[in-house]
Amino acid sequence: MNETMNNAAAETVNRLPLIGDKAPAFKALTTTGTINFPEDYEGKWVLLFSHPSDFTSVCTTEFMTLASMQEEFDKINVSLIGLSVDSLYSHIAWVRAIEDLEWKDMKNIKIKFPVIADLNTKVATKYGMLQPNVSSTQAVRAVFVIDPAGIVRSITYYPLTTGRNFDEILRMIKALQKSDADHCSTPANWQPGDDVIVPAPTTVEGAEEAMDEAAGNSENDTAETGDIYALDWFLRFRKENK
Repeated sequence: MNETMNNAAAETVNRLPLIGDKAPAFKALTTTGTINFPEDYEGKWVLLFSHPSDFTSVCTTEFMTLASMQEEFDKINVSLIGLSVDSLYSHIAWVRAIEDLEWKDMKNIKIKFPVIADLNTKVATKYGMLQPNVSSTQAVRAVFVIDPAGIVRSITYYPLTTGRNFDEILRMIKALQKSDADHCSTPANWQPGDDVIVPAPTTVEGAEEAMDEAAGNSENDTAETGDIYALDWFLRFRKENK
């Protein structure tokens, strides 16, 4: 009985944050100093990501790529925070070594974003970054997108052998920001400037009006609502490039 209760308690404490949850708070030592999350990131989007270990090949290519994209994330108000279960001195030595590497068109790369030294695994445990079936001593490649209100908006996991696609992660954050700003959704493979999806009607009358839109018979399009067109009553778009 006690063992069952202890296991249940452990599962509760270590539960992975879900989309829509408040992101767990933490205080951590990093390569840029101590950070308090979320206080230090008020009003910012945050990309919190973990990597298995310093001085590993896939992680090095990821850090070089992400650092080369720093300005792109800065432009859309996204702060980057890295983490692994390594010491602060290991982090410092690694990011300094990265500066001497050249790969593809990247060289003289400086890691300006903080990298959390999580030797006690406190932050990794809070965010479910340690997965025992993979490794009990290394964090998996987890990616958490957290909005300015401190809410988890996206969670992505990559296996240890596969480097992340940071172009896709950047696109996803832009899509989230677009949805928040314009109360819309984004279709498959959406890129900034593409048409967006508007909510489907919730009444029979609304569905009939949407069908008129699909047939080109609607007189409801205005400058205020934008150019709305429909493929069917449940699939309605708004033109973005007018």
